[in-house]
Amino acid sequence: MRLTPADLREINLFKYYRLVRKWACKTYDILDADLELLIYLDCKDRFTRNDFIEGTYTYAWDKKRWDRLRQQGWIDTWRHRNRTTIKYSVFKVSAKGKRLITRMYSIMLGEEDIPVGTTSKFYKNKSYTDKVYNKAIDDMIKDKNR
Repeated sequence: MRLTPADLREINLFKYYRLVRKWACKTYDILDADLELLIYLDCKDRFTRNDFIEGTYTYAWDKKRWDRLRQQGWIDTWRHRNRTTIKYSVFKVSAKGKRLITRMYSIMLGEEDIPVGTTSKFYKNKSYTDKVYNKAIDDMIKDKNR
């Protein structure tokens, strides 16, 4: 079954995308562009370094992005090259990254709420921006049509 634009509009999938993305970035200490790139790469399932480079064309240049995502555990090697039969390494989004993306989807679909407890890194009222986002989270949780 193929989804139509009307189906996406009906389930309000992108209604709170920005809020969920900001929550994920602050909670998991990842940049917005890196998170969106991980979503793109997760859709590809397995990818090469060239696929990664093609995915970064729409983002600001960041020379350290590849190394940062690998060191922080967002990208794992699925198959190493051996210089004879396998010419290049193949990578995949790590289990850590897949859990984050799946959690974002479940929050956007209304199956789960953004945590608002005292241990939540995002829900601490330190600045004006935090207070505004917390108000938006409260409104999102109260919204029965998401």
